[in-house]
Amino acid sequence: MKIQNAFRLGLFGGLGVLLAIGIGVAIGSLATILTYIGAALFIALGLDPIVSFLERKRFPRWAAILTVLIGVVGAATALVFALIPVIAEQVDKLIAQAVDVIKLFQDGELVTAIQSAFPALDVKLVFGEVTKFVENLDLFSIGGGVLQAGIGIATALFGAIIILILTLYFVSSLHTMKRGIYQLVPASKRGTFIDISEQVIESVGRYVVGQASLAFINGVLSFIFLSVIGAQYSVLLAFIAFLFSLVPLVGTLTGSTIIVLSVLAFNGWPLVLVVAIYYLIYMQIEAYVINPRIMNRAVKVPGVVVVIAALAGGALLGVLGALVAIPVAASALIIVKQVFIPRQNEL
Repeated sequence: MKIQNAFRLGLFGGLGVLLAIGIGVAIGSLATILTYIGAALFIALGLDPIVSFLERKRFPRWAAILTVLIGVVGAATALVFALIPVIAEQVDKLIAQAVDVIKLFQDGELVTAIQSAFPALDVKLVFGEVTKFVENLDLFSIGGGVLQAGIGIATALFGAIIILILTLYFVSSLHTMKRGIYQLVPASKRGTFIDISEQVIESVGRYVVGQASLAFINGVLSFIFLSVIGAQYSVLLAFIAFLFSLVPLVGTLTGSTIIVLSVLAFNGWPLVLVVAIYYLIYMQIEAYVINPRIMNRAVKVPGVVVVIAALAGGALLGVLGALVAIPVAASALIIVKQVFIPRQNEL
């Protein structure tokens, strides 16, 4: 339709801008929900190769899906029940340490010990200033901060439950969803579209399985090593190792640093030196032996593309973006090789 009237042109243009702004605001409002859906779909694509593997072992599809779903729910339940005792133990220890510190303040032993260790320091003056600072604190602000932290934890738990439920749904209905999407493509191009889509889905699934395998290896080895050397909270620290290893490139380094600092705080010297040496050796083995063997079979993406994709994804969407960046890059390479390059060769 050709619009010759300037007023009508401006009106339709303004309505278009308002519509675009409205869509942007709606997407922004639904960002959290879209993140949940994206994470659940990403995990479901990672579980789909396991379903396919069970089908190749002569499992009926419904039995393969049911087995995978039971495994996911069982793993999530076992993880929760494994962490709760550790967290409860940490809270009890923290309360006990707080009581001991209060007793030291009441008896004056702490002030005396610090004064004897640092004779030139006016310890009473320091404690007086600290007391004034605490008295002048806005308790409502502190309470608000604690409340916000509690709300954040509750939101994270709620999000984890939602992602788990969506994952179970996507795993059970992924085949039907794919078939419905394929029917929307014109019949003349449907075969090529299905072929490329299946390659992309398989690439994403292999990547998720590969990254989860790396994290599982790190978590199990960390638990065995920390338990053998007698480090405190080995279950929690092993879970930290597993969780951070899910993030490509910097995940293992970040998790190892947190574990070493935790061992320094809980166990002190010289145990922290043993842990630091272990993780330095493990990171080299993972980078040059384990990671190449697993990821070369999962996704064939050049190293430079991996680094750029992970950095860009992390900058745009945080941890979730870093997780999905590499399979997205692998999918883009598949599309370029099988769609763009053949068209260029035909020109």
